[in-house]
Amino acid sequence: MPQLDISTYTTQLFWLAVTFISLLVIIWRLAVPRISDALETRQRRIDDNTNKAAEFKKEAEAAIEAYEQALAAARAEAQSRIAAANAELAVEAQKRESALAETLNKRVAEGESAIAKAVTEALDSLRDAAVEVATEATERLIGEPPSATDISAAVDNAIKVRG
Repeated sequence: MPQLDISTYTTQLFWLAVTFISLLVIIWRLAVPRISDALETRQRRIDDNTNKAAEFKKEAEAAIEAYEQALAAARAEAQSRIAAANAELAVEAQKRESALAETLNKRVAEGESAIAKAVTEALDSLRDAAVEVATEATERLIGEPPSATDISAAVDNAIKVRG
């Protein structure tokens, strides 16, 4: 094998050094700048994307804050409208309640007057019945009819005594 021949070592080492140095110069002059340009471009793109993401994040936070403010304002307005509606309903309910109470008071008064009238009529009819019974009883006992004024006075006196 010629690679293992000691007499060719110096030429092999020479060509190894020439090849290594030429490859090193080619890589240093051509490949390294291209790789560094690619890395710099990539880093710029990453930085731009990071900056855009930060801007989008700020915009999103501003939008969220505006949304929360609008939501809070809408809630406050809804609460005020609910309170106004409740107050209006309370006033209307109070009006209805007072109208109902007035109607009920009128009906109670009418009922009481009807009851008083019925009691008066019943007492008058009872008085008339008592006068008739007293007249009949006196006529049976005495044999002659008593005077209507005497019987009426006696029944009225008995009613006053009994209450």
